[in-house]
Amino acid sequence: MSDVVKFEKRGHIGVIGVDNPPVNALGQAVRQGLIETLAKALADTDVQAIVLIGKGRTFVAGADISEFGKPPKEPGFAEVLDALDASTKPVVAALHGTALGGGLELALGCNYRVAVKEAKCGLPEVKLGILPGAGGTQRLPRLIGVPKALEMIVSGDPINATQARAVGLLDEIVEGDLLEGALTFAARVAEQRPLPRVRDLTANVDKTKVDPAVFTKAAKDAAARARGGQAPLRCVEAVKAAVELPFDAGLKRERELFEEAMKSTESAALRHVFFAERTAAKIPDIAADTPTLLIRKVAILGAGTMGGGIAMVFANAGIQVVLVDREQALVDKGLGIIAKNYAATVSKGKLAQPEMDARVGRISGEIDWNNLGDVDLVIEAVFEEMGLKKEIFGKLDRICKKDAILATNTSTLDVNEIAQSTSRPEQVIGLHFFSPANVMRLLEIVRGKATSKTVLATCLKLSKTIGKVGVVVGVCNGFVGNRMLHTYFREAQLLIQDGALPAQVDGVITRFGFAMGPCATSDLAGLDVGWRIRKGLPKPPPGVRDSGAVGDKLAEMGRFGQKTGAGFYKYEPGSRTPVPDPVVEEVIEGVSKELGIERRAISDDEIFERCLYSMINEGAKILDEGIALRASDIDTVWINGYGFPPHRGGPMFYADTVGLPRIYAKLQEFAAKYGKVWEPSALLARLAKDNQTFASLDGKKA
Repeated sequence: MSDVVKFEKRGHIGVIGVDNPPVNALGQAVRQGLIETLAKALADTDVQAIVLIGKGRTFVAGADISEFGKPPKEPGFAEVLDALDASTKPVVAALHGTALGGGLELALGCNYRVAVKEAKCGLPEVKLGILPGAGGTQRLPRLIGVPKALEMIVSGDPINATQARAVGLLDEIVEGDLLEGALTFAARVAEQRPLPRVRDLTANVDKTKVDPAVFTKAAKDAAARARGGQAPLRCVEAVKAAVELPFDAGLKRERELFEEAMKSTESAALRHVFFAERTAAKIPDIAADTPTLLIRKVAILGAGTMGGGIAMVFANAGIQVVLVDREQALVDKGLGIIAKNYAATVSKGKLAQPEMDARVGRISGEIDWNNLGDVDLVIEAVFEEMGLKKEIFGKLDRICKKDAILATNTSTLDVNEIAQSTSRPEQVIGLHFFSPANVMRLLEIVRGKATSKTVLATCLKLSKTIGKVGVVVGVCNGFVGNRMLHTYFREAQLLIQDGALPAQVDGVITRFGFAMGPCATSDLAGLDVGWRIRKGLPKPPPGVRDSGAVGDKLAEMGRFGQKTGAGFYKYEPGSRTPVPDPVVEEVIEGVSKELGIERRAISDDEIFERCLYSMINEGAKILDEGIALRASDIDTVWINGYGFPPHRGGPMFYADTVGLPRIYAKLQEFAAKYGKVWEPSALLARLAKDNQTFASLDGKKA
């Protein structure tokens, strides 16, 4: 009998317990154990009904993802579900924790489903570029109806037990002990015949009653959200098969679509993203048992948009926060905006009022820095000016307790130089949040040359506590994300000077899968930000193009972007939709003329390659310099902080799919045309010559 699936009797009820830590994944041993224990329960004449339950913190959380892409091991999951379908005794799935993917498909193969109210159910396979492949797309619509099944399967988002009970996915919510409640329920249905089987339900998938328009709309909406991803569309097709085909034929069509998806680059990319996020937390010289500091109270310096967002992040995680600024009016304004943001979430039904009150109650205001002596962590979020930051850190060094972590939210500046303004550089680190901080998942954790292992380990642990994807990066101008962003934006602006227009550049990028192109993004951020910074900088040296020329000219005209209703585009009052503006075209043509550039027709291919390949080349330099530990870390940064389409896997994964020799050849071509800035990274050149990939480097470092 299996070591990970055990059978016991509780009176006349047989209990099958899955005990495969940490999440009871449906690996081969679990599948084998389920078949064996089910057979044992059916053979025991004293057993009248069966409860299937997960031991530990969850039911079955899903398939064993480590088996993806490998030769299948017998028995397959389909055999487990066939055995459940053939059961002559009622089987009750008892759910707690998460029943996701294969876990929910397992529960759908049972006759009944009960759960504690904290449980969550979902079919998230679409987020790995695939679709439910064990009957989920066929059973779920039969049980809860086509519209709700489409919503769950195409989005991949889980629902809670209350929602699951309301739509008919659960038969009962158990109050108190789950096993006892499941045993009581099983005893109640032990004699019920015929046994209900989800596969036999037909009312919800009767094609004479299901409006075909539901699939047309679902496909249209899925295409808009996926921005080039195919998995959501395959999900729609699979659910459609549940209506158009008998159950077994529908299963066959689901399997065909599943296998198509599994072989796709999209699925490989999304699986890469899944593992990359988890790998990012593994730092070679930071052992799992590295001691960490307890973070109970945090001070945020700067009550503006960024500071307020960071304060919300910690309050959401149950941590006390002190929001600090130089004047009480600024503190009060910041606290007011935070309360308003929370209230908006409550009004949308996404947060309960008592929870809002608790979160707001964790944030206090302060103008006297001398009251920061008891905080465990300080995060400075003031203007990007080195002198100001060094002054602040020198002051914090005198005020804060000895083991307090002093962090800067700088997006570009030298963390090592900032650390030298203190007597404890080992306690200084960069924590680069992304705006809006309470929404964006990425946290660049900038490791200074003196940052202690304890401080780094603490911040890695803290990133999980506050719900962020923490990626450790080294010190350089712009770190990983902004350094690559600079090259991407540079080429977008030079392309405009050469002959393209903002709408063409942005169109190429959004068709690739970004939500916004570089020009629309600049309008969102505000053209005045870069303009004010560049005004204080020397002009580019001879032979170096001024990539900011068009943006600065627009800013000089008062066109700061969305905030003024005009930037690279114009915006109707109250609208965020960019509209091409003839005035901008005139400005661009004027700048090109001033710079002595003869405008020409620019192909979409050139736009794509100059924007994306410049980014990839800079990523290779970052990797070669050790600023990023792994290529997958760069991908994690760009997907979680800069909107790189997840189904493309990130810039470095995407480069591997294109082929580094091809990218290297194109970089050489651009270097000949546009100068040294395009010279291929030494690392990229070496990998291209050996026909290797960035992934091969990660494999060596793992």
